[in-house]
Amino acid sequence: MKENKSASLFPKEQVMESFKQSFVKLNPRVMIKNPIMFTVEVATVVMLIVTGYSIFNKAQGSFGYNVIVFIILFITLLFANFAEAIAEARGKAQADSLRKTREETPAKKIINGKIEVVSSALLKKGDIFECEAGDLIPSDGEIIEGLASIDESAITGESAPVIREAGGDKSSVTGGTKVLSDNIKVVVTTQPGESFLDKMIALVEGASRKKTPNEIALTILLAGFTLVFVIVCITLKPLADYSHTTLTIASLISLFVCLIPTTIGGLLSAIGIAGMDRALRANVITKSGKAVETAGDVDTLLLDKTGTITIGNRKATKFYPVNGMEERMFIEFCLLASLSDETPEGKSIVELGREGGLRMRNLNTTGSKMIKFTAETRCSGVNLQDGTEIRKGAFDAIRKIAESAGNKFPKDTEEITAAISNNGGTPLVVCVNKEIVGVIELQDIIKPGIQERFERLRKMGVKTVMVTGDNPLTAKYIAEKAGVDDFIAEAKPEDKMEYIKKEQDSGKLVAMMGDGTNDAPALAQANVGVAMNSGTQAAKEAGNMVDLDNDPTKLIEIVEIGKQLLMTRGTLTTFSIANDVAKYFAIVPALFMVSIPQLAALNVMGLHSPESAILSAIIFNALIIPALIPLALKGVKYKPIGASALLRRNLLIYGLGGVIAPFIGIKLIDLIVSLFF
Repeated sequence: MKENKSASLFPKEQVMESFKQSFVKLNPRVMIKNPIMFTVEVATVVMLIVTGYSIFNKAQGSFGYNVIVFIILFITLLFANFAEAIAEARGKAQADSLRKTREETPAKKIINGKIEVVSSALLKKGDIFECEAGDLIPSDGEIIEGLASIDESAITGESAPVIREAGGDKSSVTGGTKVLSDNIKVVVTTQPGESFLDKMIALVEGASRKKTPNEIALTILLAGFTLVFVIVCITLKPLADYSHTTLTIASLISLFVCLIPTTIGGLLSAIGIAGMDRALRANVITKSGKAVETAGDVDTLLLDKTGTITIGNRKATKFYPVNGMEERMFIEFCLLASLSDETPEGKSIVELGREGGLRMRNLNTTGSKMIKFTAETRCSGVNLQDGTEIRKGAFDAIRKIAESAGNKFPKDTEEITAAISNNGGTPLVVCVNKEIVGVIELQDIIKPGIQERFERLRKMGVKTVMVTGDNPLTAKYIAEKAGVDDFIAEAKPEDKMEYIKKEQDSGKLVAMMGDGTNDAPALAQANVGVAMNSGTQAAKEAGNMVDLDNDPTKLIEIVEIGKQLLMTRGTLTTFSIANDVAKYFAIVPALFMVSIPQLAALNVMGLHSPESAILSAIIFNALIIPALIPLALKGVKYKPIGASALLRRNLLIYGLGGVIAPFIGIKLIDLIVSLFF
């Protein structure tokens, strides 16, 4: 699934298949979906009739000249169809890669407590199957029992295994991935043929792709331009008669085809398909082209702190004993209170204690009762056999325990916790028999280079918002250090929803990433919701994109892909319309300069004759489409330089370039054509 940077943009097999599809797409029922190219097809058919007529009557020009015009128009159609076909072929190649991940595999279905091996195609929603080391997972599902190491390289391209377990936000598994260790029981979450990958394969192949609202609006605009040029060409006929200029049907058709926006008309579908393809090559599967397009217009980005802005989980960095507590004794209390804490933070406390030379076997836990950490109590601990109660947890939770027993919260402890929070850390307070004995410092490490990425987003006009469960003081420190614009501290699922709605009510588009069931409402509410593939089924169904790499920073890349899509469409539209203007001033003076000598001054290119001018223009018009296919597929390189600067840059490069290129190209072609006419 990972993109091969050295891979050819036009693999031989894809080119051959696309060439065949270029002819298949000539079917009028297919062509009518693209109004601009459909009018070119109608003009080509008319030109074919005129060519046949010219065999017997020279009134519409010579047969040889008309044949050449017809062939060039026909080639123009093929080039436009090829642009769409090669984009679709690249998507189908990606679909084939996805299809390999859900090949027919046996499933160990559990029926009445017994295992029965059945075909994966027979599994239905709600069925339960078992997998052990070496088994391929036969269908999408949620782990309901057990924990296993999973090889997801068939999907993500990454060789490193991942852990999936029941009961958490990392409980979802995808059909076609492989179990490397342990045993799991999985409940099927989809019907046959409706799995996550089945839907995505259909979308990537183009079977489910619909035009986005922006594409539809642009198509209508271009159709309007086409209608205008129909009127322009019709009005030229009376002018020709008045000036006694011979204006054949071939001349009118050629002029019409050159003036309408055939360049963007031929590339529009390819640009949209290629945008989805670029997202897929970044291991992001989109449920619609609209999702990628919307990502390019996002105003606000919600990002989780852990794993996105900071490196993984917080780690214990220092022990602070208080009330005259001896340090080694305090560390021992910290370790005893953390033995039942399975969170990464709890494990890091044990690791830090070991670094201080304290060995686990020296801790006497015989007959002790372990108190596990829960989100409700926000603390963990142990009740030793001798009656000693040790608790370790959040500042306010332990303070409540101490004060409820009538014990004061020491002032030096408050000062330590405040200092830790002011430095961006998280303080955990420890109490023994409900008396405060010290503080543990946890620190987040900001990811290298994350500030530069947020600066890129700021230049794009995107507001970044950090979402964290930390207290407001810690959240503010990390937000300032990382360079985000805003933050949501002590965030709960409803807080995310409220923030998204508030931004949307002010007319902004919002994107967010999530992986848990509790993220599903916010993912559904966001304009762009990116779910992690390792997350729950509810999250994946709520989002309109799925990140196969489970990389929280991917959201930033998705925004850039969306902006690149919009910019590519805008720049090529600018280039196409500028082309049309230039071709008008190239052809019309050449057509009328004999009968209206005053127009000769406008023939700045010095074209040889009306015939060579027309042929040169339609040849250039045909060749510019394949010349721009690589740009449509790869996309215009995006630079975060601000909207106004970007507009000026594109007008200068693609607007001015679109005007100059036809003058140079048509003149060069005319020099060659004039040798024959």
